[in-house]
Amino acid sequence: MLNAQVPSALSRRDQIRKEAARLFAARGFLGVGVDEIGKAVGISGPGLYRHFSGKDAMLADLLVGISERLLEEGRRRAGDAPDALGALDALIGGHVDFALDDRDLIILHDRELLHLKEEDRRRVRRLQRGYVELWVDVVRQAFPALAEDGAEQTARAAVHAVFGLLNSTPHSAGPQLAQGERSGLSRDGMAALLHSLALGAFAAAAGGAADVTG
Repeated sequence: MLNAQVPSALSRRDQIRKEAARLFAARGFLGVGVDEIGKAVGISGPGLYRHFSGKDAMLADLLVGISERLLEEGRRRAGDAPDALGALDALIGGHVDFALDDRDLIILHDRELLHLKEEDRRRVRRLQRGYVELWVDVVRQAFPALAEDGAEQTARAAVHAVFGLLNSTPHSAGPQLAQGERSGLSRDGMAALLHSLALGAFAAAAGGAADVTG
């Protein structure tokens, strides 16, 4: 009976979000009907309209919501850190958690952003730019070579490369990653590896920038 009660810990709106993300990621936004989402959370399809105006609103809620969350959480983590390297560590840790724990949302962003209304798509892009610039500022403070004149584009390219590395994890790992295993690595082991790779990428970018400016 305990297992049957677990979903009730989520609000109905959060249950809908979770199941919509899962279904959209598995079968595509266009391949999922409102009735299927309703069935997954135990209510009629029309009953969903008490929480969302339709599928478009669900997708916008998911993609705008995760962009807002990443930016807000990133700002909080960076602001709470004692120094620039600590801020970068905190940012990497937060994004690694996102990559490992929000697989469906990463897939949705990659595949379904084009299905957002133009206004919502612009909002997501604006939030993403803010998130990127937050990272660029922190990276340039953490690695002085990247703060030199002419090195800003290298820092920005490194940030995008690290995002690509971290965000590709769900695609390469498959569903087993969400259960904590990939090629014998525990979730914590995978998180530590990704964290190390991200730091290494920034250090390499800083080394390359130092060679150019030196």
